[in-house]
Amino acid sequence: MSSPLPDAVPLSEVRRVLVTKLRHHGDVLLASPVFSTLSRAAPAAEIDALVYAETAPMLAHHPAIAQLHTIDRGWKKLGVIAQVRAEGALLRRLRQRRYDLLIHLTEHPRGLMLYRLLGPRWAVTREREKHVRLWRAHFTHFYRLPKVTPRHAVEANLDALRRIGVYPDTADKRLVLRPGADATNRINALLTQHSLVPHRFIQVHPGSRWLFKCWPAERTAALIERIVADGTAVVVTGAPDERERSLVQAVLAHARLASGNSVVDLSGQLTLPELAALTGAARAFVGVDSAPMHIAAAMGTPTVALFGP
Repeated sequence: MSSPLPDAVPLSEVRRVLVTKLRHHGDVLLASPVFSTLSRAAPAAEIDALVYAETAPMLAHHPAIAQLHTIDRGWKKLGVIAQVRAEGALLRRLRQRRYDLLIHLTEHPRGLMLYRLLGPRWAVTREREKHVRLWRAHFTHFYRLPKVTPRHAVEANLDALRRIGVYPDTADKRLVLRPGADATNRINALLTQHSLVPHRFIQVHPGSRWLFKCWPAERTAALIERIVADGTAVVVTGAPDERERSLVQAVLAHARLASGNSVVDLSGQLTLPELAALTGAARAFVGVDSAPMHIAAAMGTPTVALFGP
């Protein structure tokens, strides 16, 4: 689609793009359509990503990403000298790429530094309410999100592209998550080990990094009882975080299950790619508003999601 914008970025002149999303796992996954859209609109351009190291698995196998750069928040614990060295090494790698376009999808102040140090010809970010003059001195394009009408995170991310004259197709808006061969192979082995058949079990993920979003343990247990009573196997998953593991144990303790019933506890045992591979093999996913819920959507698994409180 041709752009009516007078200040649209001429994609034919863009060789390399850096997209930054310095947020949590689910936020990074919800930015995956940005790369798909850019790749379709500018097939000759190389598109890189910059995210926090712990969220990198969300984009690790995205077919539209040329290079995936990461910031390790653990650098702060190494001491000033080691942190400066790590940051400097990252900056050198980024400068070597000579980006023409910077797309900064958060309000993180690092975007200001990246613009100044990388010197892209074009740079787009969200309009700010604070420090407006400072941000306007560093970016060429700004997009505004509605203050009243809620906007889905995928659309909000794609608004950055619309602002520079790139318009997504319906297919572009799909979340993209590829677990990779290693993760898929391990999950296949686990399913065999536990006598589980792909698409014949339901995954229940009761936890979240925000525990206030979680359903009471006894209610999740009652749901598991009902699923098992109907003859369907259940796989319970959760993060290795101690609080989530405790929640899973409370759920299983409340569940009144006869011996031999098929409930498999894999909480704390899976990497993010393995979690995605498992979810892709599930008949359905049940969970709360969390990154695993977004993973289920990306994997095309039927999802029952609980939002609250």
